[in-house]
Amino acid sequence: MKTSLTFILAAGLLACSSAPADTIGSAVTLELRSDDRGPLPLFPAASGPDGPRAYAEAVKGAGYRLVVHNTLSCRVGLVIAVDGRNIISGAKSWLKSDERMYILGPGETQEYSGWRTAQDKVNRFYFTNAEDSYAGAFNDLSAMGVVAMAVYPEFIPVPPRPPFILDRFNRPCAPGGPSLGMARKAPQPGAEAQGEAGTGYGEEVYSPSITVAFQPDARAREKLTVKYEWRETLMRMGVIRDLPVRRNRLWDSGFAPPPPPRL
Repeated sequence: MKTSLTFILAAGLLACSSAPADTIGSAVTLELRSDDRGPLPLFPAASGPDGPRAYAEAVKGAGYRLVVHNTLSCRVGLVIAVDGRNIISGAKSWLKSDERMYILGPGETQEYSGWRTAQDKVNRFYFTNAEDSYAGAFNDLSAMGVVAMAVYPEFIPVPPRPPFILDRFNRPCAPGGPSLGMARKAPQPGAEAQGEAGTGYGEEVYSPSITVAFQPDARAREKLTVKYEWRETLMRMGVIRDLPVRRNRLWDSGFAPPPPPRL
């Protein structure tokens, strides 16, 4: 099996903590975090053949990042695709083990905030129309509006043992506890959204990384998928709905109104 060269962020590791409610995944958890609104609520969808899926609400012009936490006791390789494009190489992704991937250590949490354009730079993710998206610039609409991640544990060869010894521990990775073109300026968050949602190629920011050797397992441990849509689309699909606001007679009361007319 080949050893692939992969990226690991060199700075900015987040402190490990219990996964927030707005995540999907078990071996590794994934959260979409808006620059302005914090963690985006994830609405569960029917699970796919390889792992959990969810919907998220996109707000046009809002920058966002992916927050990933590794619950396993080994390093994992993360093949991450936004709108069907690998976020390191920019190439069309099939979430395979031979693609460029980020490496996350056991128990670590990391943020991925843009398309990697150099060892120390990324161009930020932001929600936009499909025509303005990074994938759209390549005329690739095949996976628009989807954040997908495949998790590959590190392959650790196990020395052979005599065949008559029952090996119950020949597992390279043990799970941790269960847990839920040109850069463009992003439009102002909340600007009118039209057509299908996509992710743009935003401003360039500093993001140091180093290249390390990593041999992924041949098979993904888990695949996570989030489909982000405009609010109107999610409401049309029945994923979310606007609930009427009920007034509170003690909290919302203002000045005294005139008394009703006497009969």
